[in-house]
Amino acid sequence: MPTDFSQAPWLVIWEVTRACDLACVHCRASADPMRHPLELDTREGFRLLEQIRQFGDPLMIFTGGDPLKRPDLFDLLSYSVGLGLRTTVSPSPTPLLTAAAVERFRACGVARISISVDGPDAESHDGFRRVPGSFARAMGALEVARKVGLSTQINTTVSRHNWRRLDEMADLVERCGAQMWDVFFLVPTGRAQASDELTAAEYEQVFAFLYERSKRSPFVIKTTEAMHYRRYVAQRRKAEGEKRPQHSDDNPLHRSLGINSGRGFVFISRTGEIYPSGFLPVSAGNVRRHSLPEIYRDSPLFHTLRDVSLLRGKCGRCQFKTLCGGSRSRAYALTGDYLGEDPRCAWEPGGPRA
Repeated sequence: MPTDFSQAPWLVIWEVTRACDLACVHCRASADPMRHPLELDTREGFRLLEQIRQFGDPLMIFTGGDPLKRPDLFDLLSYSVGLGLRTTVSPSPTPLLTAAAVERFRACGVARISISVDGPDAESHDGFRRVPGSFARAMGALEVARKVGLSTQINTTVSRHNWRRLDEMADLVERCGAQMWDVFFLVPTGRAQASDELTAAEYEQVFAFLYERSKRSPFVIKTTEAMHYRRYVAQRRKAEGEKRPQHSDDNPLHRSLGINSGRGFVFISRTGEIYPSGFLPVSAGNVRRHSLPEIYRDSPLFHTLRDVSLLRGKCGRCQFKTLCGGSRSRAYALTGDYLGEDPRCAWEPGGPRA
């Protein structure tokens, strides 16, 4: 993992399309079935990937919508792999996600596929995704991937509908043989509503579960938009007498150390807009008009987001602000200020909030 996030991101996500045949309750992209006419075309996609390679060796994720809605997806994936990028893809569990598609991901050199599963059974997952059969397709794709030797990741968005069933979800991840469980903490953007979020105190309960489960889990547990989980882990380890951090790739604290919107992370939209995060829709430029490396390294927006001394509210006062920094996306979604405090963090500098 690079240490100077001012020069290169650790993670690059390209939303190749927002088209998707699902209608998920929480969808960041407010996806619909049709592709946008101004999506980056194949040649523009190749140029974008070449610019991403200039960063060195970031993790490259193709997402959507549903990437399989693009007929040139495998050309783009093959080009990314050919450039030497660590390439992953996040398809939606629709009829497009066939066994042949999974096998083709493996054949073109994709390192991992990530599948979203938001409930431990068909009733809970399909109700959330609003399409019957989505759960069965997800399970089928994960099984095919396991058979062909393709690494898998399961993504779960924590919201009010499923947070009390996370233990069942963890059991499911283990049964599926996934290498990673990425637990997304809801940001109310797109179709997601603030009423779907947990309270700060409830998030602390989820953190406690994830921390304890990680001690015995055969898969890596990663969090997204839960920067304050790093603070929780640091506090628990200190309380348990650990004198120094464990520096290993399966250490959730080490894996995400310091990463935040615009700091170790960059998102490119379907039409080429350059965002600090897919959950923080404030553009710093467009790859059709600007150099991605120059925007990431030099734009005022990205510079501002990387300066933790500019954080406001309790995030600005917090002793964990370099480790954590709060969710800039959630602060923006709930307060309109991406430098404001994260409203879903229970920690108060000097003591916990009741």
